[in-house]
Amino acid sequence: MTTIQSAYEKIADLLAQAEPSSLEKLQASPEMQARFNLLAAKAAERTLRAVEKEALNRFVVLERLVRLAKIRARAQDDLIVFPPG
Repeated sequence: MTTIQSAYEKIADLLAQAEPSSLEKLQASPEMQARFNLLAAKAAERTLRAVEKEALNRFVVLERLVRLAKIRARAQDDLIVFPPG
């Protein structure tokens, strides 16, 4: 595993330890989503400038980290066994 992948794994693990309900609510602000949509559209049109490509890549990394954290948090919830009662 590369160093950056290891860092991503650690960050996802830390996020996954957050309160599940707050983690599930974690999403991009409307402004961030609009910026991402604009960059994605420009990428599809092949009109991205280098600085925009870097910004789009950062958005994608953040989205993947949050998605991985949510998956890990759900998996941890599935492992919780409640006593009969």
